Amino acid sequence: MAETQAPAGYLFSEKHEWVKVEGDTALIGISDFAQSALGDIVFVDLPKAGKNIKQFETFGTIESVKAAEDLYAPIGGEVIESNPALSKNPGDVNAKPFDSWMIKVKGFSPSELEKLLSPEKYKKLVAGLE
Repeated sequence: MAETQAPAGYLFSEKHEWVKVEGDTALIGISDFAQSALGDIVFVDLPKAGKNIKQFETFGTIESVKAAEDLYAPIGGEVIESNPALSKNPGDVNAKPFDSWMIKVKGFSPSELEKLLSPEKYKKLVAGLE
């Protein structure tokens, strides 16, 4: 299996979600490893703006041709936007997992970021699963 992608500038949860902080907001999506394990993604159910989410709790679901999985929030905060493109083109997550963010949040605690994995640590975690 090819080495999983884990670009610099992203933090990862052990449940295979990523966070990219942009000022006082953060984008959340799923990792390259997660999209590869799921297979062809056919549906994503995401929360509406205004919903408060908590770190490591479920915030939505993702379905592929072979499985349905819960999505876990790598950080908490208030959802300010769900990616509208994913309702029409959920397969974008397979093609571009780090461009296909799922939700944008604000009001997260910087201390929550310390509980996440660096790209290097995430690659080691995934290497142990392959």
